[in-house]
Amino acid sequence: MIWAGITVALVGALGYAVGAALQQYEVVRGGATLKLVRRPRWFIGGVVGLAGAVLHALALALAPLVIVQPVSVTTLVFAVPLAALLHGRRPSKQEVIGSIAVAGGLLGLMMLIPHDDVRPELSTSAALWFLACVGAVAGICEVAARRFQGPARALVLSIGAGAVTAAVSTFVRVVGGGLEGDLSRLIHWFTLVIPALLLLAIVLLQRSYAVGCFGIAYAGVQVVDPITSIIAGVVLLGEPLPMSTHAAPALLFGAILIAGTVILGRLSPDTAHPHRPPDLPLPVPATPTRAGAR
Repeated sequence: MIWAGITVALVGALGYAVGAALQQYEVVRGGATLKLVRRPRWFIGGVVGLAGAVLHALALALAPLVIVQPVSVTTLVFAVPLAALLHGRRPSKQEVIGSIAVAGGLLGLMMLIPHDDVRPELSTSAALWFLACVGAVAGICEVAARRFQGPARALVLSIGAGAVTAAVSTFVRVVGGGLEGDLSRLIHWFTLVIPALLLLAIVLLQRSYAVGCFGIAYAGVQVVDPITSIIAGVVLLGEPLPMSTHAAPALLFGAILIAGTVILGRLSPDTAHPHRPPDLPLPVPATPTRAGAR
């Protein structure tokens, strides 16, 4: 079951990456408004991303959070170059290096966590506290985003989106992993929370994409989502902690992750209109003189 979950998660993550790149291209062109639903490319990106999310949910029902979440990180090396190509340019060396560093660093960190399959159980009180914490993070990010521009704004909004997305993954893991063939267990308020959180995550993510810094926005979500999910898995669901003997490699992978994030954060944003050289001044025609004028 675990290998099936990994395979499904990989296919879903690729779909999510393609959908994210398509949507970011349209958001940069038209802004993060409701008019986006009229743009075919954005709509197609949403459908592809939704298919990826459904596969991700299926993977969470087949394998624990600590295994499924790291798989999605690897798509960063595909999503960022794809977004660059959609904007009519080649991926820069910094984008490629930064994407590989973030993906490699985070994947290394995730692999240090034990992979034991534990049946997820979440009490109502713990779920409410978790939602309150995620809501606080999203609110703080929303307020902070008003004070920033450029990559900093994209990163702050993506942190909020990543925290909310992690909440979605956690509740999907609890609901899906606890079914055990009994569909009647879907009738629970946890099931209703999932679409509400998903809508909030989409709004925050689209606003992050609108800045134009896709690399740092996508990386922010890909970093915050699995880390928050794994913390939730350990604290709330009883999933195992990483062993203390992994401190040295954890520091190394953490340094690689931070370096990649810094590289992506220093990139210039894509804009709706490509840069054009300034127009040359046109010669001013001489004013014709009237016949007989002196």
